[in-house]
Amino acid sequence: MIRLGLTGSIGMGKSATAKLFAGLGIAVFDADATVHELYAAGGAAVAPVGAAFPGVVVNGAIDRTLLAEYVLGDREALARLEAIVHPLVRAAEQRFLREAHDAGDDIVLLDIPLLFETQTEHRADRVVVVSAPEEIQRARVLERDGMTVEKLDAILAKQMPDAEKRARADFVVLTDKGRDDALRQVETIVETLRAELADQTSGR
Repeated sequence: MIRLGLTGSIGMGKSATAKLFAGLGIAVFDADATVHELYAAGGAAVAPVGAAFPGVVVNGAIDRTLLAEYVLGDREALARLEAIVHPLVRAAEQRFLREAHDAGDDIVLLDIPLLFETQTEHRADRVVVVSAPEEIQRARVLERDGMTVEKLDAILAKQMPDAEKRARADFVVLTDKGRDDALRQVETIVETLRAELADQTSGR
């Protein structure tokens, strides 16, 4: 089973690309969605995060806005949060991989936004980086509610430059020419990996 890592900077179209893989029958582990579940009422992160950051639990769930006030610009606080959340995400990922293996999946997708920034690319056998020209990236993000140029620049400052991500990728999906073009790229990646698996099985 090939573990395919999917990553990309904000506004590049990563979530839409993950859906294209899912549409081809590839099982997807969504790290962001897992964090949302951990922070929701009854989630495994609620108690430990609430203990570490008093006042962030509202109606039994983590209020992400209040939590952000603790960690924004505070590396020590962010490190405390990551020490709680990252092991929980990894445990969920391991459960996903076991289930995919038991189901006989040949390829799985690990959708991990900060794969390179957190130096966890070893979790994947191959890495796909989703990319688009900078002007398109910025236009997409600035259309989001509450987003400003200053906020976007602050986010980008914390992310690895797109050019460096592309240089480190095994595959790059460009999303500036629409869904159909991106889908063709995704199909090619899946076909390439399945051909590789077939060669391994046949001993070639």
